[in-house]
Amino acid sequence: MADLKIELTNIEFKNPVMVAAGPPSRNASMIKKCVEGGAGGAVSKTISTVAAEIPKPCMAEYKHSFLNTELWSELSPKHWIEKEYKEAKKCGAPLIIGLGYTTKELTELIPKVEKFADAFEISTHYIGRDLTPVINTLKAVRVCTNKPIFAKLSPGIPDIEELGKTLEEIGIDGLVAINSVGPCLKIDIESGLPAMGSKEGYGWMSGAAIRPIALRHIYELAKVVNIPIIGVGGVTSGKDVVEMFMAGASAVQVCTQAIVEGPQAFNRINKELNNWLDEHGYDSIDEIKGITIEKMKKRESANYITNVPKIEKNKCVGCKRCVKSCVYQAISMVDDKAVIDETKCFGCGLCVTRCNTNAIMLTNQASQEYSY
Repeated sequence: MADLKIELTNIEFKNPVMVAAGPPSRNASMIKKCVEGGAGGAVSKTISTVAAEIPKPCMAEYKHSFLNTELWSELSPKHWIEKEYKEAKKCGAPLIIGLGYTTKELTELIPKVEKFADAFEISTHYIGRDLTPVINTLKAVRVCTNKPIFAKLSPGIPDIEELGKTLEEIGIDGLVAINSVGPCLKIDIESGLPAMGSKEGYGWMSGAAIRPIALRHIYELAKVVNIPIIGVGGVTSGKDVVEMFMAGASAVQVCTQAIVEGPQAFNRINKELNNWLDEHGYDSIDEIKGITIEKMKKRESANYITNVPKIEKNKCVGCKRCVKSCVYQAISMVDDKAVIDETKCFGCGLCVTRCNTNAIMLTNQASQEYSY
Protein backbone atom coordinates (compact mmCIF):
# COMPACT_ATOMS: atom_id res chain seq x y z
CA MET A 1 0.00 0.00 0.00
CA ALA A 2 1.39 3.37 -1.05
CA ASP A 3 2.07 6.09 1.50
CA LEU A 4 -0.51 8.86 1.10
CA LYS A 5 0.74 11.03 3.97
CA ILE A 6 1.83 14.55 3.06
CA GLU A 7 3.28 17.54 4.88
CA LEU A 8 2.45 21.14 4.06
CA THR A 9 4.17 23.99 5.89
CA ASN A 10 5.10 21.56 8.70
CA ILE A 11 1.48 20.40 9.04
CA GLU A 12 0.97 16.66 8.63
CA PHE A 13 -2.02 15.25 6.76
CA LYS A 14 -2.92 11.55 6.69
CA ASN A 15 -3.75 11.86 2.99
CA PRO A 16 -3.70 14.65 0.40
CA VAL A 17 -7.47 14.94 -0.14
CA MET A 18 -9.04 17.76 1.89
CA VAL A 19 -12.56 19.07 2.06
CA ALA A 20 -12.64 22.48 0.39
CA ALA A 21 -14.28 25.61 1.73
CA GLY A 22 -17.96 25.41 0.83
CA PRO A 23 -21.19 23.62 1.70
CA PRO A 24 -19.41 20.38 2.73
CA SER A 25 -17.55 22.38 5.40
CA ARG A 26 -20.43 24.71 6.30
CA ASN A 27 -20.23 23.83 10.01
CA ALA A 28 -18.44 21.54 12.46
CA SER A 29 -20.93 18.72 11.96
CA MET A 30 -20.28 18.61 8.22
CA ILE A 31 -16.53 18.88 8.71
CA LYS A 32 -16.68 15.94 11.12
CA LYS A 33 -18.62 13.85 8.60
CA CYS A 34 -16.09 14.61 5.86
CA VAL A 35 -13.14 13.68 8.09
CA GLU A 36 -14.92 10.47 9.12
CA GLY A 37 -15.53 9.91 5.40
CA GLY A 38 -11.79 10.02 4.73
CA ALA A 39 -10.81 13.67 4.26
CA GLY A 40 -7.19 14.27 5.28
CA GLY A 41 -7.88 17.85 6.34
CA ALA A 42 -10.55 20.51 6.20
CA VAL A 43 -10.92 24.10 5.05
CA SER A 44 -13.84 25.63 6.89
CA LYS A 45 -16.36 27.56 4.85
CA THR A 46 -15.06 31.08 4.29
CA ILE A 47 -16.32 33.66 6.72
CA SER A 48 -16.33 37.42 6.51
CA THR A 49 -17.22 40.04 9.10
CA VAL A 50 -20.96 39.55 8.54
CA ALA A 51 -23.02 36.50 7.64
CA ALA A 52 -23.78 36.12 3.94
CA GLU A 53 -27.28 36.46 2.51
CA ILE A 54 -27.37 33.76 -0.15
CA PRO A 55 -29.92 34.01 -2.99
CA LYS A 56 -31.88 30.81 -3.64
CA PRO A 57 -32.06 28.43 -5.39
CA CYS A 58 -28.30 28.39 -4.87
CA MET A 59 -27.09 25.04 -6.25
CA ALA A 60 -27.81 23.02 -9.38
CA GLU A 61 -26.19 20.01 -11.00
CA TYR A 62 -25.62 20.70 -14.69
CA LYS A 63 -24.31 17.93 -16.96
CA HIS A 64 -20.64 17.44 -15.95
CA SER A 65 -20.55 20.61 -13.88
CA PHE A 66 -22.25 22.31 -10.96
CA LEU A 67 -23.58 25.83 -10.62
CA ASN A 68 -23.94 27.75 -7.39
CA THR A 69 -24.61 31.19 -6.01
CA GLU A 70 -22.82 30.37 -2.77
CA LEU A 71 -21.03 33.30 -1.19
CA TRP A 72 -19.24 33.12 2.13
CA SER A 73 -20.70 31.49 5.23
CA GLU A 74 -24.33 32.15 6.10
CA LEU A 75 -23.24 31.81 9.75
CA SER A 76 -21.86 34.82 11.59
CA PRO A 77 -18.24 35.06 12.76
CA LYS A 78 -19.55 35.13 16.33
CA HIS A 79 -21.33 31.82 15.78
CA TRP A 80 -18.22 30.21 14.28
CA ILE A 81 -16.02 31.43 17.12
CA GLU A 82 -18.40 30.38 19.89
CA LYS A 83 -19.50 27.03 18.46
CA GLU A 84 -18.17 25.70 15.17
CA TYR A 85 -14.37 26.10 15.31
CA LYS A 86 -14.12 24.48 18.74
CA GLU A 87 -16.03 21.42 17.58
CA ALA A 88 -14.23 21.27 14.24
CA LYS A 89 -10.89 21.12 16.06
CA LYS A 90 -11.99 17.89 17.72
CA CYS A 91 -12.13 16.04 14.38
CA GLY A 92 -8.49 15.02 14.51
CA ALA A 93 -7.53 16.52 11.15
CA PRO A 94 -5.77 19.82 10.41
CA LEU A 95 -8.16 22.76 10.25
CA ILE A 96 -7.48 25.51 7.73
CA ILE A 97 -9.75 28.48 8.38
CA GLY A 98 -11.21 30.16 5.30
CA LEU A 99 -11.40 33.96 5.45
CA GLY A 100 -12.30 36.84 3.12
CA TYR A 101 -12.14 39.38 1.65
CA THR A 102 -10.88 42.95 2.10
CA THR A 103 -7.87 44.10 4.06
CA LYS A 104 -10.11 45.63 6.74
CA GLU A 105 -12.22 42.48 7.09
CA LEU A 106 -9.27 40.12 7.21
CA THR A 107 -7.20 42.09 9.70
CA GLU A 108 -10.24 42.30 11.94
CA LEU A 109 -11.00 38.56 11.74
CA ILE A 110 -7.56 36.96 12.07
CA PRO A 111 -6.90 37.89 15.73
CA LYS A 112 -10.33 36.54 16.67
CA VAL A 113 -9.97 33.13 15.04
CA GLU A 114 -6.21 32.54 15.08
CA LYS A 115 -6.22 30.25 18.12
CA PHE A 116 -8.40 27.75 16.23
CA ALA A 117 -6.40 27.72 13.00
CA ASP A 118 -3.64 25.38 11.90
CA ALA A 119 -3.42 27.64 8.84
CA PHE A 120 -5.47 30.19 6.92
CA GLU A 121 -6.91 30.13 3.42
CA ILE A 122 -7.52 33.63 2.10
CA SER A 123 -10.01 33.82 -0.74
CA THR A 124 -9.24 36.44 -3.39
CA HIS A 125 -12.33 35.55 -5.43
CA TYR A 126 -14.21 38.79 -4.83
CA ILE A 127 -11.25 41.17 -4.56
CA GLY A 128 -11.07 41.63 -8.33
CA ARG A 129 -8.86 40.98 -11.34
CA ASP A 130 -6.45 43.85 -10.71
CA LEU A 131 -3.47 42.29 -8.96
CA THR A 132 -2.62 45.31 -6.82
CA PRO A 133 -5.43 44.95 -4.25
CA VAL A 134 -4.82 41.20 -4.04
CA ILE A 135 -1.14 41.70 -3.29
CA ASN A 136 -1.72 44.57 -0.86
CA THR A 137 -4.36 42.60 1.02
CA LEU A 138 -2.13 39.56 1.39
CA LYS A 139 0.77 41.76 2.52
CA ALA A 140 -1.45 43.09 5.29
CA VAL A 141 -2.59 39.59 6.23
CA ARG A 142 1.00 38.35 6.37
CA VAL A 143 1.93 40.74 9.16
CA CYS A 144 -1.18 39.76 11.17
CA THR A 145 -0.18 36.17 11.86
CA ASN A 146 2.76 33.81 12.03
CA LYS A 147 0.60 30.87 10.97
CA PRO A 148 0.74 29.53 7.40
CA ILE A 149 -1.26 31.44 4.81
CA PHE A 150 -2.61 29.89 1.62
CA ALA A 151 -3.93 32.27 -1.03
CA LYS A 152 -6.86 30.95 -3.06
CA LEU A 153 -6.64 32.29 -6.60
CA SER A 154 -9.33 32.99 -9.14
CA PRO A 155 -9.15 31.56 -12.67
CA GLY A 156 -8.51 33.88 -15.58
CA ILE A 157 -5.90 36.13 -13.95
CA PRO A 158 -3.90 37.53 -16.89
CA ASP A 159 -0.46 36.55 -15.57
CA ILE A 160 -0.93 33.79 -12.99
CA GLU A 161 2.81 33.03 -12.93
CA GLU A 162 3.75 36.59 -12.04
CA LEU A 163 1.14 36.70 -9.29
CA GLY A 164 2.36 33.39 -7.87
CA LYS A 165 5.96 34.59 -7.76
CA THR A 166 4.95 37.88 -6.15
CA LEU A 167 2.92 36.16 -3.44
CA GLU A 168 5.83 33.85 -2.70
CA GLU A 169 8.13 36.87 -2.39
CA ILE A 170 5.88 38.60 0.15
CA GLY A 171 5.84 35.51 2.36
CA ILE A 172 2.66 33.66 1.44
CA ASP A 173 3.18 29.99 2.35
CA GLY A 174 1.13 28.30 -0.35
CA LEU A 175 -1.33 28.75 -3.19
CA VAL A 176 -4.74 27.22 -3.83
CA ALA A 177 -5.81 26.94 -7.46
CA ILE A 178 -8.54 27.52 -8.43
CA ASN A 179 -11.75 29.10 -7.28
CA SER A 180 -14.98 28.49 -9.20
CA VAL A 181 -15.40 29.78 -12.76
CA GLY A 182 -17.94 32.31 -13.91
CA PRO A 183 -20.30 33.93 -13.95
CA CYS A 184 -22.29 31.29 -15.83
CA LEU A 185 -25.93 30.83 -16.80
CA LYS A 186 -28.27 27.83 -16.77
CA ILE A 187 -31.92 28.20 -17.86
CA ASP A 188 -34.82 26.01 -16.84
CA ILE A 189 -36.50 25.60 -20.23
CA GLU A 190 -39.86 24.74 -18.66
CA SER A 191 -40.14 28.03 -16.77
CA GLY A 192 -37.80 30.09 -18.94
CA LEU A 193 -36.10 31.34 -15.79
CA PRO A 194 -32.47 30.92 -14.70
CA ALA A 195 -31.77 27.99 -12.39
CA MET A 196 -30.04 30.28 -9.89
CA GLY A 197 -31.84 32.74 -7.65
CA SER A 198 -29.33 35.57 -7.95
CA LYS A 199 -30.47 38.96 -9.29
CA GLU A 200 -29.01 38.32 -12.74
CA GLY A 201 -29.66 34.58 -12.59
CA TYR A 202 -25.94 33.88 -12.82
CA GLY A 203 -23.98 31.31 -10.87
CA TRP A 204 -20.43 30.04 -10.57
CA MET A 205 -19.25 26.77 -12.10
CA SER A 206 -17.42 23.99 -10.28
CA GLY A 207 -17.20 20.25 -10.79
CA ALA A 208 -15.49 18.06 -13.39
CA ALA A 209 -15.95 20.57 -16.22
CA ILE A 210 -13.45 23.02 -14.71
CA ARG A 211 -10.70 20.47 -13.96
CA PRO A 212 -8.71 21.24 -17.16
CA ILE A 213 -8.75 24.93 -16.21
CA ALA A 214 -7.55 24.12 -12.70
CA LEU A 215 -4.82 21.85 -14.06
CA ARG A 216 -3.48 24.58 -16.33
CA HIS A 217 -3.24 27.02 -13.41
CA ILE A 218 -1.54 24.43 -11.17
CA TYR A 219 0.91 23.56 -13.93
CA GLU A 220 1.87 27.17 -14.66
CA LEU A 221 2.28 28.03 -10.98
CA ALA A 222 4.28 24.90 -10.16
CA LYS A 223 6.86 25.78 -12.81
CA VAL A 224 7.74 29.10 -11.18
CA VAL A 225 7.17 28.84 -7.41
CA ASN A 226 8.72 26.74 -4.66
CA ILE A 227 5.81 27.00 -2.23
CA PRO A 228 3.18 24.23 -2.23
CA ILE A 229 0.11 24.39 -4.43
CA ILE A 230 -3.21 22.87 -3.41
CA GLY A 231 -5.22 21.89 -6.46
CA VAL A 232 -8.98 22.34 -6.40
CA GLY A 233 -11.59 22.21 -9.12
CA GLY A 234 -13.24 19.10 -10.48
CA VAL A 235 -11.60 16.32 -8.46
CA THR A 236 -13.99 13.37 -8.71
CA SER A 237 -11.69 10.33 -8.60
CA GLY A 238 -8.30 9.02 -7.56
CA LYS A 239 -7.03 9.47 -11.10
CA ASP A 240 -7.95 13.15 -10.91
CA VAL A 241 -5.70 13.45 -7.84
CA VAL A 242 -2.89 11.77 -9.80
CA GLU A 243 -3.37 14.24 -12.63
CA MET A 244 -3.16 17.24 -10.31
CA PHE A 245 -0.04 15.91 -8.60
CA MET A 246 1.59 15.29 -11.97
CA ALA A 247 0.86 18.93 -12.82
CA GLY A 248 2.69 19.98 -9.64
CA ALA A 249 0.13 20.00 -6.83
CA SER A 250 1.14 19.04 -3.30
CA ALA A 251 -2.43 18.34 -2.13
CA VAL A 252 -5.98 18.64 -3.44
CA GLN A 253 -9.34 19.83 -2.20
CA VAL A 254 -12.78 18.43 -2.97
CA CYS A 255 -16.05 20.34 -2.78
CA THR A 256 -18.59 19.50 -5.50
CA GLN A 257 -18.07 15.74 -5.39
CA ALA A 258 -18.61 15.79 -1.64
CA ILE A 259 -21.93 17.53 -2.27
CA VAL A 260 -23.32 15.23 -4.97
CA GLU A 261 -21.91 11.98 -3.50
CA GLY A 262 -21.66 12.81 0.17
CA PRO A 263 -18.70 12.57 2.59
CA GLN A 264 -18.01 8.96 1.56
CA ALA A 265 -16.47 10.42 -1.61
CA PHE A 266 -13.22 10.99 0.28
CA ASN A 267 -12.70 7.32 1.16
CA ARG A 268 -13.48 6.26 -2.40
CA ILE A 269 -11.11 8.81 -3.94
CA ASN A 270 -8.29 7.84 -1.57
CA LYS A 271 -8.85 4.14 -2.27
CA GLU A 272 -8.71 4.75 -6.03
CA LEU A 273 -5.58 6.85 -5.58
CA ASN A 274 -3.89 4.12 -3.53
CA ASN A 275 -4.84 1.45 -6.04
CA TRP A 276 -3.43 3.48 -8.93
CA LEU A 277 -0.14 4.12 -7.13
CA ASP A 278 0.18 0.42 -6.24
CA GLU A 279 -0.62 -0.71 -9.78
CA HIS A 280 2.01 1.64 -11.20
CA GLY A 281 4.73 0.74 -8.70
CA TYR A 282 4.87 3.94 -6.68
CA ASP A 283 5.60 3.79 -2.95
CA SER A 284 4.30 7.27 -2.13
CA ILE A 285 2.21 10.07 -3.56
CA ASP A 286 5.23 12.39 -3.60
CA GLU A 287 6.91 10.28 -6.28
CA ILE A 288 4.48 11.47 -8.96
CA LYS A 289 4.57 15.16 -8.07
CA GLY A 290 5.56 17.31 -11.05
CA ILE A 291 6.12 14.41 -13.46
CA THR A 292 4.46 16.31 -16.29
CA ILE A 293 6.66 19.36 -15.75
CA GLU A 294 9.79 17.23 -16.05
CA LYS A 295 8.54 15.36 -19.12
CA MET A 296 7.54 18.57 -20.87
CA LYS A 297 11.06 19.91 -20.51
CA LYS A 298 12.01 17.32 -23.14
CA ARG A 299 9.40 18.56 -25.59
CA GLU A 300 10.97 21.41 -27.50
CA SER A 301 8.04 22.00 -29.84
CA ALA A 302 4.52 20.83 -30.57
CA ASN A 303 4.20 17.15 -31.41
CA TYR A 304 3.06 16.57 -35.02
CA ILE A 305 3.81 12.86 -35.17
CA THR A 306 0.88 10.68 -36.21
CA ASN A 307 0.67 8.06 -33.49
CA VAL A 308 -1.56 5.24 -34.66
CA PRO A 309 -3.18 3.62 -31.62
CA LYS A 310 -3.01 -0.11 -31.00
CA ILE A 311 -5.95 -2.24 -29.93
CA GLU A 312 -5.83 -5.05 -27.40
CA LYS A 313 -8.54 -7.29 -28.82
CA ASN A 314 -9.04 -9.18 -25.56
CA LYS A 315 -10.11 -5.91 -23.91
CA CYS A 316 -12.39 -4.75 -26.73
CA VAL A 317 -16.07 -5.36 -25.90
CA GLY A 318 -17.41 -4.28 -29.27
CA CYS A 319 -19.28 -1.22 -27.97
CA LYS A 320 -18.49 0.76 -31.18
CA ARG A 321 -17.92 4.03 -29.33
CA CYS A 322 -14.65 4.48 -31.20
CA VAL A 323 -16.25 3.64 -34.58
CA LYS A 324 -19.08 6.14 -34.14
CA SER A 325 -16.79 9.03 -33.21
CA CYS A 326 -13.98 8.48 -35.73
CA VAL A 327 -14.45 11.33 -38.21
CA TYR A 328 -11.58 9.90 -40.31
CA GLN A 329 -13.49 6.62 -40.80
CA ALA A 330 -10.37 4.75 -39.79
CA ILE A 331 -12.03 2.30 -37.38
CA SER A 332 -14.31 -0.58 -38.31
CA MET A 333 -15.61 -3.72 -36.62
CA VAL A 334 -14.29 -7.16 -37.60
CA ASP A 335 -15.71 -10.12 -35.67
CA ASP A 336 -17.11 -7.67 -33.10
CA LYS A 337 -13.67 -6.21 -32.43
CA ALA A 338 -12.43 -2.74 -33.37
CA VAL A 339 -9.78 -2.58 -36.11
CA ILE A 340 -7.81 0.54 -37.11
CA ASP A 341 -6.85 1.25 -40.72
CA GLU A 342 -3.41 2.82 -40.38
CA THR A 343 -3.68 4.43 -43.84
CA LYS A 344 -6.70 6.45 -42.71
CA CYS A 345 -5.83 7.14 -39.07
CA PHE A 346 -4.99 10.79 -38.40
CA GLY A 347 -3.60 10.10 -34.95
CA CYS A 348 -6.05 12.48 -33.26
CA GLY A 349 -6.19 10.29 -30.15
CA LEU A 350 -9.95 10.64 -29.56
CA CYS A 351 -10.58 6.91 -29.64
CA VAL A 352 -8.09 6.37 -26.82
CA THR A 353 -10.04 8.71 -24.56
CA ARG A 354 -13.42 7.33 -25.65
CA CYS A 355 -12.66 3.68 -24.88
CA ASN A 356 -14.18 2.60 -21.57
CA THR A 357 -12.11 -0.59 -21.27
CA ASN A 358 -8.62 0.78 -22.04
CA ALA A 359 -8.49 -1.44 -25.10
CA ILE A 360 -7.04 1.33 -27.28
CA MET A 361 -3.62 2.69 -26.43
CA LEU A 362 -0.88 4.88 -27.80
CA THR A 363 2.17 2.65 -27.50
CA ASN A 364 4.96 4.03 -29.68
CA GLN A 365 8.01 5.83 -28.39
CA ALA A 366 6.67 9.33 -28.97
CA SER A 367 3.54 8.73 -26.93
CA GLN A 368 5.54 7.18 -24.07
CA GLU A 369 7.99 10.08 -24.02
CA TYR A 370 5.30 12.74 -23.94
CA SER A 371 2.64 10.79 -22.01
CA TYR A 372 -0.38 12.13 -23.76
